[in-house]
Amino acid sequence: MSEKTSPRQRTHEEELEQAIREIRERVLARYPSGMWHGLELPDFTPVLEARDQASAKVAAIGRVNPRQGGVLNGLIQGVKKTIARGLGWFVRDQVEFNHATVRSLDAVLEGLNAINRTLRTIPPRFEPPMEEMRREAAELRDIRSNWIVWKREWEERLGRNEIQFLRAVADLQAAYAQRTAVLEQRFEERVEGQHRDFEGALERANFAMQQRFWAELEKVRVEYERIIYAEIRSVRQQPAEVGGRLSGGGDVPVDIDWVHFANKFRGDAPKIREHFAKYTERFAGCERVLDIGCGRGEFLSLMQERGIAAVGVDLHEENIALLAGQGMDARRADVFEFLAGEGPGAFDGIFCAQVIEHLPPGMVWKLVEACGRALRRGGVIVFETPNPECLAIFSTHFYLDPSHTRPVPPALLCFYLEEAGFGRLEVERFAMAFEERPELRELPASLREGFFGGLDYAAFARKL
Repeated sequence: MSEKTSPRQRTHEEELEQAIREIRERVLARYPSGMWHGLELPDFTPVLEARDQASAKVAAIGRVNPRQGGVLNGLIQGVKKTIARGLGWFVRDQVEFNHATVRSLDAVLEGLNAINRTLRTIPPRFEPPMEEMRREAAELRDIRSNWIVWKREWEERLGRNEIQFLRAVADLQAAYAQRTAVLEQRFEERVEGQHRDFEGALERANFAMQQRFWAELEKVRVEYERIIYAEIRSVRQQPAEVGGRLSGGGDVPVDIDWVHFANKFRGDAPKIREHFAKYTERFAGCERVLDIGCGRGEFLSLMQERGIAAVGVDLHEENIALLAGQGMDARRADVFEFLAGEGPGAFDGIFCAQVIEHLPPGMVWKLVEACGRALRRGGVIVFETPNPECLAIFSTHFYLDPSHTRPVPPALLCFYLEEAGFGRLEVERFAMAFEERPELRELPASLREGFFGGLDYAAFARKL
């Protein structure tokens, strides 16, 4: 403003500037723009200018441009106006569409300006966290820049994990197959074990049933034999009552050292004990056993080792003293008086080895009869004596003992046992003669077996 300007002009300029500012504020209020809390609001001025130009073009449709005066120009103007009026029906819809488009554009501008005005009314406390948004934008740019690398690493890691997973699945499948095989094998082994146990139990039960069957059959057999024996005995003559003693034999006793005699001609105690050991199985299950003519006590010691109560009877004082010193139950007594004092059924086993050949013939029967009374039902008795069927016994052992009277043949002894109520008789011959006299091997086999067989024999029987 020039210094020569008058006060009136200055006042007029100030009023004009004030009017311009107010117009600008009203325009900005209607069409806000600029910055809002750090954000730049959109400027719709170009849209307004384009809208104004479009409005001017819409207003010019159907009008004729003015021309200079004159007859020709006036005629041209008249033709133009006539053509414009004639085309009015043709452009009417276009004009209406243009007006509707401009109104729509005005409504859109008004809505956008309303958004800007609303944003300007939001208090500053709702200012968005720009720094955080910038930081997040930077992070997003970093993520976008590293995404390819991350994707490749992720795909590689995914591949490795997939391989490890497949390997783990394969290992689990192999372990499952192995575990299934082990379980199947254990199941088969358990089934086989149960089958074996079942077969074993079945076999044991079958064996027990067979044992009970044979035991019952044995009882039936014993009862049957007892009945037969009673019937046969009732029709036989009764044996005469005779008495006697179990003594050294003969009318005149021989006063010698019988212990020394036994060691010299019969054999030492360990040898005889080993020989008697084969008889112990016959007395299994017995509770009380009698040893007639116990001698040095070989059989008594065998019974003592097996926990079977055994009593020995002998006439020689030196034998009784020897056995008493060893803690055995041995008594010096007459066997007939001893058996009579014990009473019927006092024993369930009687052993008599190398004794009956010392007795007179009538005393042998009395001894067998007395033993039959002293034994319980089912009791076992064993007699061992020289075998007169073997002729070699008379040239070797029998007449070496001065107390021997007469040998007892096996058939006679078995007859006595049957008469005394015994059954299930067995005879076992042993100590073959050709073992002591090798020259007998040169004889024919039939002759050797018929006349030179076992030097001794043992008879076994059970009380019916």
